[in-house]
Amino acid sequence: MIIVTGGAGAIGSAVVWKLNQAGCNDIVVVDNLAKSNKWKNLASLQVAEYVHKDEFLSGLDTMKWGRPQAIIHLGACSSTTEQDVDYLMRNNVRYSRTLAEWALEHGVRFIYASSAATYGDGQHGYRDDEATARKLVPLNAYGYSKQLFDEWAIHSGASQKMVGLKFFNVYGPNEYHKGLMTSAVFKAFHQIRDTGQMRLFRSYRPDIADGQQKRDFVYVKDCVSVITWLIENRQVNGLLNLGTGQARTWEDLMKAVCQAMDCPTRIEYIEMPEELRGQYQYFTQADMSKLRAAGCPVQFHSLEDGIRDYVRNYLQQSSPYLTSKQTSHEPAQKNQARLSKPNHSTLGHHAA
Repeated sequence: MIIVTGGAGAIGSAVVWKLNQAGCNDIVVVDNLAKSNKWKNLASLQVAEYVHKDEFLSGLDTMKWGRPQAIIHLGACSSTTEQDVDYLMRNNVRYSRTLAEWALEHGVRFIYASSAATYGDGQHGYRDDEATARKLVPLNAYGYSKQLFDEWAIHSGASQKMVGLKFFNVYGPNEYHKGLMTSAVFKAFHQIRDTGQMRLFRSYRPDIADGQQKRDFVYVKDCVSVITWLIENRQVNGLLNLGTGQARTWEDLMKAVCQAMDCPTRIEYIEMPEELRGQYQYFTQADMSKLRAAGCPVQFHSLEDGIRDYVRNYLQQSSPYLTSKQTSHEPAQKNQARLSKPNHSTLGHHAA
């Protein structure tokens, strides 16, 4: 049995999809569905049980669902504009620490979501080096909450027994419920479909032209391929970047979306709100040498290939969700480890 917290979210439900592809249906999904549409991400997937996040920890103490093979902890507030810092401390730090300590005590594989938001403005680079992790200065409270948990994991020694994934800019199916926090690809598709063009924020740095800001955009299918590999490879631990290792411009992304939609590229540059300018990352690029050195065989989609798959096989389809019977539209990854069976607003506002 595998537990996926945040299992109805974009990355979490994609993990469930990937596990289903490997023949694993014994999955406990932990989340807070409330009045959201996240349940649609799970409707066509195979899971053993859904548990509300507030009820989960007490049931875990009694091993109510049995002993898990692994806990994939993706349940957190991921809004880079969240202003309730006490909520972030409760949800992203203390809840995560309680769960991590339980997993370590019981010898359960623990893989959790950190974030590239911890790198701040990038002045210390983008290496997943635990020796220099405390130097990082996030630009927003969300990044700070992730940084605090990373620091606890490192200095308690826990990071040597579990994995923290620093996700860069993830895009792909099952993000439809995220509103302002949907990916740039999702926003671009809907803007182009509805208006024939897309809007991007201007650059406020003289050395970077409009549209030339760069991010490391990574397809969610590649992220979950890495996660399932890590479930099986328990010898690989510590903080690990999860991007492509190749920064691309916003203009590159826009062109790729338009190519996938078979339409001309039209971009309107607009002013960035004052409150976002001090939190904006002009460049992110994952140093992927650590994951490669660990032997991870996953070959990442290019930006163009990932966007083409997302647009044509999901966004343009009447039922755009990952399903349990669905297979990837791309060639299978070689040497992939086999699991044992037990709102359409302006683009480019994300801080990570």
